[in-house]
Amino acid sequence: MSTAVPELGTGIGYREPIHDIATDPGLVEWVEVISEHYMGTTGKRESIDSLLARIPGIPIVPHGIEMSIGSVGDDARWDAYLEELAAVVEGFDAPWFSDHLCFTRTSTAELGTLLPLPRTRESARHVARRARRAVERVGRPFLLENIAYHFSWGDELTEAQFVTEIVEASGCHLLLDLTNLTYNARNHGFDALDFIREIPYERVVQVHLAGGVEEEGTYFDTHSMPVPEPVWELLGAVLEFHRVPAVMLERDQRLDRTEEIAADLRRATDLRRATDLNRTADPRRATAPRREG
Repeated sequence: MSTAVPELGTGIGYREPIHDIATDPGLVEWVEVISEHYMGTTGKRESIDSLLARIPGIPIVPHGIEMSIGSVGDDARWDAYLEELAAVVEGFDAPWFSDHLCFTRTSTAELGTLLPLPRTRESARHVARRARRAVERVGRPFLLENIAYHFSWGDELTEAQFVTEIVEASGCHLLLDLTNLTYNARNHGFDALDFIREIPYERVVQVHLAGGVEEEGTYFDTHSMPVPEPVWELLGAVLEFHRVPAVMLERDQRLDRTEEIAADLRRATDLRRATDLNRTADPRRATAPRREG
């Protein structure tokens, strides 16, 4: 079982139309793939081998969208999913694997979207148990990602409290999606830096960056636009106080805008390197971010 978390650097979600960018060592140091695209009764070994041959020597991290860690009443489906996921993670020899803090199905129906969980202590305990089980079965570190959401359930806990209880009870790590966090903060009226201060940020292993759109005053993370300035500012704040091992650009639409994509990758790398230099020059900078005023 591998539990080490290596530093990967700047990565991108692998998509065939941007193969040249994803394999450019001047821009990309690792790639993320959708776990389910390689899952089958044998983990689709042929597809795994094909991708490994196409991008040799590049670390590959599986990122799931259908684990549905918060579902209840689906234990048989859950166990079968973990078996297939373990084959994918092993096939890529991935340093870690990740999925979303959400549910995508009930015991009787597939919902086809990432839905927020009721933020209760009972739900936190359920997710923590499943996170521990995922690590035990797959044998690598597991990261949970904060999702973008447009409603809540009248919750017992804040989102930061919910995340904290899960991480402390499970020992899992975090994939902090800064675009989701920025848009949630805007849409629901809270401070993104307060959220970061309140979670165990030392457990953040990976960061997602993306750009979205605004429609009638609501922000949507569409993975279609350049990373917006508020997200870059938030990344800078996070990097100032925590050395995040992996920063990744998500881009799923407008993939022909290669200069736009390359510019975001270069900026992410430059920001990582600049904050590393700042931290080395003044170790006191490695503290939680503080708001002015």
